[in-house]
Amino acid sequence: MHVVVIPSPLNLPVVTDSDRDRIVAAAGPDTRVSVVDSPDDAVPVAAEMEVLLGLITPPLLEAAPRLRWVHAIASGVDQYLFPAFKQGDVILTGEKGNVGSHLADHAFGLLLSLTRGLAKSTRLHSASWDHRMEFRRDNFELEGLTMGIVGLGGTGRAIARRAAAFGMRCQAVDRDEVTTTPEVAEIRPMSAFPELLASSDVVAVCCPLTDETRDLFDDAAFERMKPAAIIVNVTRGGIINGDALVRALQSGQIAAAGLDVAPREPLPPDHALWGLDNVVMTPHTAGASQLRPARNFDRFCRNLAHLRRGEPLEGVVDKQLGF
Repeated sequence: MHVVVIPSPLNLPVVTDSDRDRIVAAAGPDTRVSVVDSPDDAVPVAAEMEVLLGLITPPLLEAAPRLRWVHAIASGVDQYLFPAFKQGDVILTGEKGNVGSHLADHAFGLLLSLTRGLAKSTRLHSASWDHRMEFRRDNFELEGLTMGIVGLGGTGRAIARRAAAFGMRCQAVDRDEVTTTPEVAEIRPMSAFPELLASSDVVAVCCPLTDETRDLFDDAAFERMKPAAIIVNVTRGGIINGDALVRALQSGQIAAAGLDVAPREPLPPDHALWGLDNVVMTPHTAGASQLRPARNFDRFCRNLAHLRRGEPLEGVVDKQLGF
């Protein structure tokens, strides 16, 4: 078996000799491992490639007639789903279900920055003392509020656990019939999306970016939300229509937004979101975790063993659905 690995600066920065040994141990002693710097660098060695750990591109796919399986080094796989790959027989797996913890941590960091005035205090530095009474008046606790979760996958479930620990009531919608959790006793279909928006104090965007979810949060969605509601997004920026979000925030249709992802990335310096006091943003850093590379590499090695034995793989992505 020929395995090609393309490291990622963010999610798999290095491939050590020990990592190579683990790949061979999982895939079999006749395994050849090639580590290259980019998809373009993989093209010359792709003729015999059967497995790829890293990003697939159209030229690399065309150069790899024996390719059977790609394991993504990313939580979102929309960048992998170009037409030739999406319609082909090559299996795609990834971090599906493995990234919830750090994304949920980040989501609550954004949320607490808004509810406890942390972002405003930090921006004002020493002048924050002049606004102390304003902060005392505006800050509020999460106890007793309702968290509405859109998409109860790994990230949604992790957010629900944290929300429950803060004393929040959790509700969720999902396009699929997923199992309930101790925090979410009932998971409603997407037809209940408008009702969830109307009854949630915080709305957490936890679904993948697909044709179905692109611009899911449009003017009509924001009009259904409470004026005091906060929206938090740590998955994909395209799920929220950027212009509609600005209108909702400027008009007071919703109270605030905590965003790790933006309608365009990087968001231009003159974009209206940067000038809004009721917005807290980070530069798509929610995916950061000291544990993430090892988790994904462990899954990849387990899947190599599964592939060798003809067993089902973990974290398989439905390429037609996009997750």
